[in-house]
Amino acid sequence: MKLTLHIWRQESPRTKGKFETYFLNDLDTHMSVPEMLDHLNEKLIKEEKDPIAFDSDCREGICGQCGFVINGHIHSPEKHATTCQTHLRSFKDGEELFLEPFRAKAFPIKKDLCIDRTALDRIIAKGGYISVNTGQAPEANSILINHDTAEAAFDAASCIGCGACVASCKNASAALFTAAKISHLALLPQGKMEANKRVKSMVSQMDMEGFGACSFTEACEAVCPQGISISHIVTMNREFWKE
Repeated sequence: MKLTLHIWRQESPRTKGKFETYFLNDLDTHMSVPEMLDHLNEKLIKEEKDPIAFDSDCREGICGQCGFVINGHIHSPEKHATTCQTHLRSFKDGEELFLEPFRAKAFPIKKDLCIDRTALDRIIAKGGYISVNTGQAPEANSILINHDTAEAAFDAASCIGCGACVASCKNASAALFTAAKISHLALLPQGKMEANKRVKSMVSQMDMEGFGACSFTEACEAVCPQGISISHIVTMNREFWKE
C-alpha cells in the first residue's frame, strides 16, 4: 500500500511548526496508524533524521493518549474510534493524509503530534474522586442502585480523557469531559456527600485552564470515542446551579 503523509513537525512549544511530506510505498493495510508512524520512524532513524513524536500507550482504545487529527477528522475518519483503532484499510491506496495535533489553547503542542493534556488532570484533581476511609472493601450489594442509574453512571465513567471533545468544539470547551467526571459521581450515592464542592471546584478549574464555554453544537458527542452523551452536560449544569 502507498500513502503520502503530510505531518506537522514542531520542535517545541516556542518554535514555529510546518507540514513535512513523507512517501511510503511498503505499508500493510492491517497496520494501525501508530504502527504506520513506527514504520516511518524506523526509516527516519536509519537515515539519522529526527523521528516523529507522537503519544500512544495501550494501543487498544483505552488510554486516549494517541489522538491527533487525520484529514480534519478528530482521532479517526471512523465513527467512535481512537487513532490507534484506525487501520490503513480505512484509506485508499495512494491517498494523501494530513496529520496534525489537536488545536486548543489549553492543549499546547509539546512536539510534532504530542500535546500537553495535563489541564484535564488538573480538573480531575479538583474533585474527580470520592473521599473514603481505607480498609476492607465494602460489600458490593450493601448500597442498592437501580439499573438505569448504574448504566448512566457507567456511560459517564467510560470517558478516557483523550481531549477529542475539546479539539472538535468551536469554543475548545472541555464541558463534556468535565461533565462526565462530575456526572458519574453525582449519580451514585457514594458521590453525593461531596457533590456541591466537587462541581464548583471542577467547573472553576475548567474555566481557569482557558477552555471555552459550551454552546451545545453536539460536535463533542459525535467525535467521542466512547460516544458519551451530552446529557451529562445538562447534569453538570444542574448540579452547578444547585450549588
